[in-house]
Amino acid sequence: MIEYLNLKRINAIHGEEIQDAIRRVVESGWYIHGESVKHFEQEFSKYLGCRHCVGVANGLDALTLILRAYMELGVMCEGDEVIVPANTYIATILSITENRLKPVLVEPLIDTFQIDDTLIEQAITERTRAIMIVNLYGYPAYTDKIGEICKRYNVKLIEDCAQSHGLNLPSSGRGQGWASAYSFYPGKNLGALGDGGAVTTDDDKLAEVVRALGSYGSSQKYVFHYKGRNSRLDEIQAAVLSVKLKYLEEDNKRRRDIALYYHKNISNPEITVPSLQYCQRSVHHIFPILCSHRNELQQQLKGHGVMTMIHYPIPPHKQECYRELSGLSLPVTEKIHREELSLPCNQAMTNSEVEEVVRVLNGISNNV
Repeated sequence: MIEYLNLKRINAIHGEEIQDAIRRVVESGWYIHGESVKHFEQEFSKYLGCRHCVGVANGLDALTLILRAYMELGVMCEGDEVIVPANTYIATILSITENRLKPVLVEPLIDTFQIDDTLIEQAITERTRAIMIVNLYGYPAYTDKIGEICKRYNVKLIEDCAQSHGLNLPSSGRGQGWASAYSFYPGKNLGALGDGGAVTTDDDKLAEVVRALGSYGSSQKYVFHYKGRNSRLDEIQAAVLSVKLKYLEEDNKRRRDIALYYHKNISNPEITVPSLQYCQRSVHHIFPILCSHRNELQQQLKGHGVMTMIHYPIPPHKQECYRELSGLSLPVTEKIHREELSLPCNQAMTNSEVEEVVRVLNGISNNV
């Protein structure tokens, strides 16, 4: 059987280094706000080419704290609007509504799955305060047009980078008005052994407020400037991430090589495979294909020992928790969520496994 993602195999690649890193933390006797977190924050910000990295508990907290910090800084207030792609994991939108802000959903492009930058401007109102883009599946959502819109309307740019570790340098061309949120959930390209997240930015004040908010609202022990929360990256996770960060470029190259092989060799006419440009630019946290009979295809693949996943079966505006959005007409988003199927694509896969995925896909009849 070809598993969709075998985390045991992935972690075993650098198993000795990971075990050594964990042992050093355990033996240090310091498990929160210690040297391992400081080291990782410095290394990750250096890797990305940005001024600040603030470790937090998870990716949802990273997004939520960015918005909350902007509210504390007077940039936005309850009821203000945040433009966001309609096809995303629900955490993106949860971060907006948790802060009592209003998500304004914009359709994606069918060929990249990213927000359609030609539709953003018409969604802007006098209450728009930010555009939150999502590098869904590992492909870059940012475009020069989005940057120009942010500058023209003086709105913040927030990047959900939960699926795009190593994609690009987030500070490139953005200026001061941006912030990015990362998740280090175990299945990510840069994954911890538990939950973890980070906020990255060039904005000194934003980084300061985010750090305080994630530490109960305090930047000085027992002195609280904000009504914060407990959201911290712990020492063990930071130590593991520092090990894995060294190999991120190599791991992403392997993912890209697999994606390019899929692009070149999958020939089933029932399946839409990402374009060559897509495969060259993405870091392939997820390799998505489209099929009008997606569920039947998934079952046939499973019958041949190839495991897959769906990202995601129900779009946010059709979820029960957002029933107030259910009346929206978002046909492109709904098509993606109806037809998307994710193939195995990770650095632990062997060449023979990749070839077997293609062989099985091409051998499935067109009556799926």
